[in-house]
This record gives sequence, structure tokens and C-alpha cells, in this order.
Amino acid sequence: MTRYAPAASIATVRGDMLPTRGMDMADDMDQVRQVISATPDGVELRLKVVPKASRTRIVGVLGDRLKITVAAPPEQGQANIAVCQLLSQTLGVPPRQVRITAGAGSSQKTVQVVGLDADTAVERLHNTVQA
Repeated sequence: MTRYAPAASIATVRGDMLPTRGMDMADDMDQVRQVISATPDGVELRLKVVPKASRTRIVGVLGDRLKITVAAPPEQGQANIAVCQLLSQTLGVPPRQVRITAGAGSSQKTVQVVGLDADTAVERLHNTVQA
């Protein structure tokens, strides 16, 4: 008989990735808050991007980064464009307000979102990760 990990320990089994069962909402919000930094213009997000995935989506928090998978390949900036489009839709801001400020050629990126406060960003990302 196969034994599965109890719901509360799924975070450990999956490498501390959200969404997790058995955690309360405050813990989830704290994890999302860790990947966001307030800036004078808006917020900065630290991302781990996986290109050429089966679908484009926000997976959850992985360590100190928000993990995002995109279907686009990492060629000619296609994956970067897909990341900016996804974040624009998720955060409810125009695409021109989302830009990659570091890591354009790397899987670890920093993205700036102008005109959005940290609390709103945390709430919108948390709702997306929980869905």
C-alpha cells in the first residue's frame, strides 16, 4: 500500500512551493510577500522562469522567488515577453508598466511593475497562486 505525505508536509515534499495544503492564509501571504520589494515607482518581483513549459502560469513561491512557467521558448526574447504579459494580466496593470530590469538572458529575473503598491501586488499574486 502506498503511503502519501500528510497534507501539512506537502510544502516540504515539494520544496516549499505554494500552493500548499495545511497552511493558513497568513503563511501563504508571507511567502508571496518575500518575493516582492517596494520601490519608489511601484514594486520589484524576483522570479524563477521556466521557458518551453506545457503552459504559461504562475506556479508558486520557490525559495525567495516566484516560479513562473511559460510556453514560449527562450529565443529572441519570446519568454521574456510572455512573462511580462502574464504579470500584466495577473496584476491588472498595462503591459507598458511591466519590465525586466535584471536577468533578461537568465532564468532568474527581476521585474519592475510601475504604479502598483506592494500590498495590492501581494493580494493579487496570492489569489492567483491559490486558484
